Amino acid sequence: MMQISNNILMVRPSYFGFNKETSSTNFYQTKQTSYTREEITEKAMNEFDAFVFKLRKNGLNVLLVNDLLNGNTPDSIFPNNWVSFHSCGKYFLYPMFAPNRRRERRQDILQLIQNNFGQKELIDFSIYETQEKFLEGTGSMVLDRVNKVCYAAISSRTNAELVFKFCEELSYTPCVFHAYQLVNNKRELIYHTNVMMSIADKYVVICLDCVESKTEKKQLLDLFEKTNKEVIEISINQKLNFAGNVLQVNGDKPFLAMSSTAFTSLSKQQIKKIERYNSIVHSPLKTIELIGGGSARCMMAEVF
Repeated sequence: MMQISNNILMVRPSYFGFNKETSSTNFYQTKQTSYTREEITEKAMNEFDAFVFKLRKNGLNVLLVNDLLNGNTPDSIFPNNWVSFHSCGKYFLYPMFAPNRRRERRQDILQLIQNNFGQKELIDFSIYETQEKFLEGTGSMVLDRVNKVCYAAISSRTNAELVFKFCEELSYTPCVFHAYQLVNNKRELIYHTNVMMSIADKYVVICLDCVESKTEKKQLLDLFEKTNKEVIEISINQKLNFAGNVLQVNGDKPFLAMSSTAFTSLSKQQIKKIERYNSIVHSPLKTIELIGGGSARCMMAEVF
């Protein structure tokens, strides 16, 4: 069992933009009126292409798929929310909060993965959309694949019952908790776990300040100690700059992929800690972050 993959699925956007259907729960999104939709799409495409170039330059195998034209899927650039692939041969489809995000699920993409990697058994959780129960892939769940632990911050887009069902399917241990942040002076649940934490092979990047419960915080720290992970803490401000939305991948050698926004928010000491384990590769993703409300990790769906 490997924690990190050298194969990443990415979807190049065809019509990227602000998604009204997700903005009520994703406080990272910002509606931009200074540019036209076409100009925003062009900026996002340029950022996407530059990021893919850097990933490939560092030896990562990027399986690149183009979004469907006129598909009305403004968030297609974030495929890790609707599908996940696992080394046991299972792959999961997930129930999505926003109706327009449900259109991102594509049989041709699944067939591509099956043809190249032999994924055989489909577990379809998307049926829970009819019950208004949502679980948005490795956005909702951060997986320690080696130690088989699933970390999930419960929210309207991360249903606890479905977290447990997922864990039953793969024999994972669930670690559910609650993470909060002030949004316009109002205390709100963080919608996706992967904006506040990331599990690497030997360390974890996490914003513990978002976890208010001492019991839940201790549960997390105990598990990190048990699984031999060094804890690299980030602040709430760094989390807002997507320093938690990062992913360790394996190219010519392991590296941590992140946005330049995330990288510049880190202190020299934090960078030194990370670079004891692997190098850092970062790329500017400002348009994607500002308007889409997601960053580097959201753009990459690991394939095992």
